Amino acid sequence: MIGVASKTILFPYWCALALRNYLYDKGFKKAEKFDIPVISVGNITVGGTGKTPHTEMIVQALRGQYRIAVISRGYKRKSKGYHVVKTTDDFTVCGDEPLQIKRKFPEIVVAVCKDRNAAIRKVIDDYGVNFVILDDGFQYRKIIPSTNILLVNYNKTIVGDNLLPIGRLRDLPSQKRRADIVIVSKSPDFTIFDGNKDELYGLETVNEQEEIWRKALKLNPNQKLFFSTPIYMQAQPVFPGICNVRYLYSKFAVAFTGIADDTAFKTQLITTHKLEKILKFADHKNFSKADIKSIAAMAARSPEAAVITTEKDSMRLKSNKYVPEPLKQKMFCLPIGCTIIPTVKMEEFISLITPQQ
Repeated sequence: MIGVASKTILFPYWCALALRNYLYDKGFKKAEKFDIPVISVGNITVGGTGKTPHTEMIVQALRGQYRIAVISRGYKRKSKGYHVVKTTDDFTVCGDEPLQIKRKFPEIVVAVCKDRNAAIRKVIDDYGVNFVILDDGFQYRKIIPSTNILLVNYNKTIVGDNLLPIGRLRDLPSQKRRADIVIVSKSPDFTIFDGNKDELYGLETVNEQEEIWRKALKLNPNQKLFFSTPIYMQAQPVFPGICNVRYLYSKFAVAFTGIADDTAFKTQLITTHKLEKILKFADHKNFSKADIKSIAAMAARSPEAAVITTEKDSMRLKSNKYVPEPLKQKMFCLPIGCTIIPTVKMEEFISLITPQQ
């Protein structure tokens, strides 16, 4: 519960958001609808819900079936205007998340542009794109998506939260009504089968969770609800040509992150290593000389430990001129994905976001 002073701080922001959404809802501000599927993946909080892994999950499921483009604004990039991402780009040109997607799926089109309407028209004209995913598109009201996906963090739900700067919400929680699909992300895998249960155990657990979350979020009956859980892959060297592979097999680790929510990362790491120290930096942190010095000092205090970071952070490190050679030799990242749980629900999810033949 917040006090009168805090409510006074929030009121102008609330009014601005309410007016903006009202103008779009009533048609006073125009929004464009495209003839091809446009899937928006977003949230109403300041990060930490896993937008990029969910975007990649959709790409993975549909690659080969469509000519896919991912459109992003390219958060914190230093370039301007429309840019088609290349695997050889530096993150400063396009942003860390678009670069990660392009390097993971080099065959798809990844473009960054503040004007995402113009970007969609360009990728259709230039590349024959017939399926678009808007990464972080929930607040972008200038486009009417064919499917609007809202992500809600299992551990940091929007229920009871407040608008910035008091809380973590960047939009009114009532805007969740615009979502066609709500995914509760970063869920524990409560569908793992128990040998003493029957085959419906996983599905029954999801049904129980769905009842709880539908009530908590006050979802409409026509809004579909799914759960997803993170999937971490084997650690990969950040600097492959320099890496000393013996550190890959070390039982000890020190770590650092520059992401909004590193809870799942830490949980995964302690299942595979003895975690001796972890440094946390701001989300999308462009690691400075002083930051690298702190990381190197941490690594020096644990000489046998691997230095592990997140996949997104690794995008901002590959071209960092301050990383010394000894640190490069022992630095790894944990690639992350996600999946709908239970797996039998994935087919239903994909059918909802693709055109019916």
